Amino acid sequence: MTRSAAIITGGARGIGLACAGALADAGFDILVADLAEKATDGLAADITARGAAFAYHRCDIADLGDHAALVDAALNAFGRIDCLVNNAGVGAVLRGDLLELKPENFDRTLGVNLRGTVFLSQAAAKAMLAAPSDHPKSIITITSVSAEMASPERPDYCISKAGLSMWLKNLALRLAPENIGVFEVRPGIIRTDMTAGVTAKYDALIDDGLVPARRWGEAFDVGAVVAALASGTFGFSTGSIINVDGALSVPRL
Repeated sequence: MTRSAAIITGGARGIGLACAGALADAGFDILVADLAEKATDGLAADITARGAAFAYHRCDIADLGDHAALVDAALNAFGRIDCLVNNAGVGAVLRGDLLELKPENFDRTLGVNLRGTVFLSQAAAKAMLAAPSDHPKSIITITSVSAEMASPERPDYCISKAGLSMWLKNLALRLAPENIGVFEVRPGIIRTDMTAGVTAKYDALIDDGLVPARRWGEAFDVGAVVAALASGTFGFSTGSIINVDGALSVPRL
């Protein structure tokens, strides 16, 4: 049986890399899209060692002109697209007083996290619809608990994730009749390069009980959820939000 094929944006490290590995283990061939001109030897070796075919495409999702070439790269490599994992994103350009938020920083964050992801999802969905198959199809987007939990020192990031969450609700409604699952995965405090600069801060907060699970989330926690969703097992749950946060986002008294 032909293996399924997945695109993972921002798949060269962190959460994206964990998603790529988990999907490869689950029977997917993998195209990683990232900003570097080419994949590292280690990245290619890691994926192929899991029995998957591997392809790489340099793409900046903020540049909508790159999207068609990314979709074509996956079709040329594998002849199909069964899963898109929207993982690429940026943090707030500058944390600080929201009254001092600069338009150019706002535009950069939303250009990647929201605008770029919206239109890449659109392009991938069209490609999936143009080539129906018996394989489960899904669009899985990594947002954040910040889609719901406010952080006044980085409102641009929170707005980008909240806007993306609403896009996914609409996308789920549009694609449900087409049997394409749409899922939102909301990580909490995950140990990645993005959080490396605030490790001490979150170590203290976790020790004080901010995360009921009393630990950092790891990239593999997110990857495991993504692989399960991509399997098609949860297809009737399309439109769902899955928190991967150790109960961080559960309201408490």
